[in-house]
Amino acid sequence: MRPLLAALVLLAGSTLGAQPSFDLSVRNIMRGPELYGREPSQVRFTADGQWIYFNWLQAGAQWSAETKPFRVAARAGALPEQVSDAHLDSIAPMLATGLRSRDGRSEVVTANGDLFLRVRRPALTLRRLTQANGNEADPKFSLDEREIFFVRDNNIYALDIAGGLTRQLTDIRSGAAPKEPDAPKGQRAALAAQQRLLLEVIRDEIAADSLQAAQRRAVEARRLPVVWIPQAERIGTVSVSPDGKSALISTTTAAVGQRASDVPDYVNPDGYARMIPGRTKVGDAQGTQKVGHLDIASGKITWLKLTLDDKAAGGARLGDWSDDGKYALLFVTSADFKDRYLWSVASATGTMMMIDALRDEAWVNGPCFGCIGWTPQGKAWFVSEESGYSHLYAANADGSAKQTLTSGNWEVLQVERASDNLHFAMVTSEPSPFTRQAYRMAMTGGVRTRLTVGDGGHAPITSPVDPSVIATVYSTANRPPELYLARAGQAAMAQLTVSTTPEFRSYAWKVPPIVMLDGEDGTKVPARVYDPKAFGKATNGAAVIFVHGAGYLHNVHNWWSTYSREYMFHHLLAERGYTVIDIDYRGSAGYGRDWRTAIYRWMGGKDLDDQVSGSKYLTKTYGIDPERIGIYGGSYGGFMTLMALFTKPEYFGAGAGLRSVTDWAGYNHGYTGGILNLPQDDTTSYRKSSPIFFAEGLQDPLLIAHGMVDTNVQFQDVVQLAQRLIELEKTGWEMAVYPVENHGFVRPSSWSDEYRRILELFDRTIGPNGSKVKR
Repeated sequence: MRPLLAALVLLAGSTLGAQPSFDLSVRNIMRGPELYGREPSQVRFTADGQWIYFNWLQAGAQWSAETKPFRVAARAGALPEQVSDAHLDSIAPMLATGLRSRDGRSEVVTANGDLFLRVRRPALTLRRLTQANGNEADPKFSLDEREIFFVRDNNIYALDIAGGLTRQLTDIRSGAAPKEPDAPKGQRAALAAQQRLLLEVIRDEIAADSLQAAQRRAVEARRLPVVWIPQAERIGTVSVSPDGKSALISTTTAAVGQRASDVPDYVNPDGYARMIPGRTKVGDAQGTQKVGHLDIASGKITWLKLTLDDKAAGGARLGDWSDDGKYALLFVTSADFKDRYLWSVASATGTMMMIDALRDEAWVNGPCFGCIGWTPQGKAWFVSEESGYSHLYAANADGSAKQTLTSGNWEVLQVERASDNLHFAMVTSEPSPFTRQAYRMAMTGGVRTRLTVGDGGHAPITSPVDPSVIATVYSTANRPPELYLARAGQAAMAQLTVSTTPEFRSYAWKVPPIVMLDGEDGTKVPARVYDPKAFGKATNGAAVIFVHGAGYLHNVHNWWSTYSREYMFHHLLAERGYTVIDIDYRGSAGYGRDWRTAIYRWMGGKDLDDQVSGSKYLTKTYGIDPERIGIYGGSYGGFMTLMALFTKPEYFGAGAGLRSVTDWAGYNHGYTGGILNLPQDDTTSYRKSSPIFFAEGLQDPLLIAHGMVDTNVQFQDVVQLAQRLIELEKTGWEMAVYPVENHGFVRPSSWSDEYRRILELFDRTIGPNGSKVKR
């Protein structure tokens, strides 16, 4: 383990000698993480709180380099050091998280597939409990805390903590129970009866067989009862109750007649094309999921009814068991995406009780969707969009005494039960939609204590020893994420990593101001603005609108953007006199349920209206001719670009659609089925939401760019659109293909080629010397 000595200089923020001016070119900025660094990830404390481990790379590492394990002492001024994989394996039991005993003295964890017991008092000690080829999972203390229950190969075991004896509690097998041969019938039954009547040897043989069968049944009665799961069903999760009396089992059955859309890969070492197994398309046959309650003593399994009104279940997730072992949580969504159910399942009987149900006539989702758990007092807590914003609630196991624990026009983004069993550890947007902050709140609700500072975005991890000590990955709009050590309520944070290169830091990266556009329906729409004047440049009379991808994604905020290359590209555009705006259009994350679902049954409706509002804002505020406003984006942003040019050409002069969805009937089930329903049931939604149906409206220059091995938005989408444009005899469009790139490009040369083409498109059309300039 060798400290990164250079980090001392970097952390001090000093450089030696004069720095050359930053090369704000497409080729340079499309190096991406080689320039701005890698975000520290998988951050975790050791169990004693002394060290912080994370995955990372030193500044300037090659684009293709894989992140490495590092550690840094949990104190201000400490320097990170790389550790070996062997060291990481050895320390794994100290990094794993697990369940604590009720007195807080012990924790049982899994590391590298084995069980370990950590005892915290009087001193922290570690004891290995298992060492086997199989993987142990889901360990928990029994109610008397003398045993540890765990799952291995889909079966439940109990390990005696004092003596070390391991007992198998279930015998769950895949297949069908063996059957006794059927008794003969008709002529064969008569012949067998005659043989028994005539021959003593036959009677003796039958008596011996009966005795052996009785002995076999006696032996089997002393063994564990065998639980047979049909061969066609794949066991997903087995979760045992802390009382050791029951378990929940989830299974999935593959869809019948489902067809995958494989993706051809043309560039391979052997010179032959190969097919990459692909996903299915929306509306195709889907698999089914079941959850059963298993009585461990008898081996009897009862399959549970997961939804109301005989609706099909789309997904089911087993949650935690209550501390007293009486109830488990079961989180279920309906196959039509419109209902969410939270059930409690009684360990003793398998009885289900509804804790909470939520129906959304669009589709259920939201931040922290599926965040559930128990308080030590036996109340279920869960996050719901019931109020229109994602908030925290609690209720008894039967759904009674429901409490609203948080409220307001902000959202709970993350929540978990804190290690002190008294508080919730939360990340919320309470100060504003543009920041992410850590809070602590009593499990009974009430006042929340803010733990983090700054106006950017935090991804906090609390020390297991001192809840006031926080390791957080923090960033601002113009500073990429770094690992910091913070103390709750204190303004200063100690920076522990420097991921950016001196070259990156030599440029004055801007914090783009956030403005509120006037939406077409009167709603205020957030946007970030890159104004050439802020860069000391004169406007060139043109503007660009960037459309973020994913639809449900947050990009107008005060922390480092997921679209980091685009952020730098917007600086390049502004330096060249282009005004750039970046809109959190309807459907984006961060603004509540109504904003999220505003695109229901019409993608390219209100979300496109918000791009039109951006165009009008640029015209009104900066006097820019709509014909000199370009638009571009990738994935959902590429789809939006196509819809803008095909259906609202009067507000835009050129566009670049990158990895664009052109026909939603070809996209995946989980994403599209919620927003547009199914194509066989709602043809109207798919038709008015798919750009390929509006291609005849293309009037302005269009660049289409797509990776040929895209397994998300498949290359087939733009191939079909290209054929449609050819048949319509459209001109002024071009296509760039990238033979080795998937949905998210990785090679800097591909990024550079793509954004060179975007820049050239805007320069030759809407730019100061472009074809769109009125002369």
